[in-house]
Amino acid sequence: MAQFQEDGRLVFAKTGMPSYKRYLDEMPGVSLQDIWADIKNAGASSKERLGYPTQKPEALLERIITASSNEGDVVLDPFCGCGTAIAVAQRLNRHWIGIDLTHLAVNLMKHRLINTFGQEVVKEYEVIGEPTDVSGAIQLAQEDPYQFQWWALGLVGARPVEQKKGADKGIDGRIPFHLGNPTDVHQIILSVKAGKTGRAHVHELRGVIEREKADIGVLISMVEPTRPMREEAASAGMFESPWGTHPRLQLITVAELLDGRRIDSPPLGQVSQAFKRAPQAEVPEGQLALGADAE
Repeated sequence: MAQFQEDGRLVFAKTGMPSYKRYLDEMPGVSLQDIWADIKNAGASSKERLGYPTQKPEALLERIITASSNEGDVVLDPFCGCGTAIAVAQRLNRHWIGIDLTHLAVNLMKHRLINTFGQEVVKEYEVIGEPTDVSGAIQLAQEDPYQFQWWALGLVGARPVEQKKGADKGIDGRIPFHLGNPTDVHQIILSVKAGKTGRAHVHELRGVIEREKADIGVLISMVEPTRPMREEAASAGMFESPWGTHPRLQLITVAELLDGRRIDSPPLGQVSQAFKRAPQAEVPEGQLALGADAE
């Protein structure tokens, strides 16, 4: 104690009780424990939040990936949800494989990667398990109509209204957008039909557009619209925007979407936020990514 006092290593409390003075540069630190309480959840107010129910904070995955792999290694997330692990792996210059059963999750992951790393990132990964032609779409619709619905909505960048099976009130998806003023939100309403369609479906969608005060309604169908369906759609009139006039009710087939047709609307790539945007990050130069598997 006398030596500690001489070296200036003692601190005395008001009661006179001494304690040993320690300096951080002399301490090796404490090994990371198996309970991590220093990372905040990706709550509702978090900038990372994408609306996925089981989303994890990026800081958590960054710690795991950094501690257990090196640059160039492969990160596998077999239940990747909204893609936090693969987004962090991409940022940390790792290859990655993400697997999820639902097309809802796959679409969310694709949008997250684009929003975070830019459009060029789509060249760096491959999606395995998605329909690439009409026959594949038909098979998906027969096996699981809800998965078909989520996949079809993903072709136009729409966010599903219901993430689980249940009543949708005539709305399968929405695409919000604005026309210059971010507070003036407009919307496109989408309905997806995997089976037979008729004029009644178009008339029903027109009623939903009026009820929801939407600007554009889109019916995505597997089969070619009939002449009465087209007449009903044409009678809904046009929506005017700074980019021109757009049919207020549009009929698009899956085959047309696979051929590259898109919704006739204001430039949604610039103004829509159907999926909440993830924070942007720099793409590591020369990095290659593996695939996200939908099955």
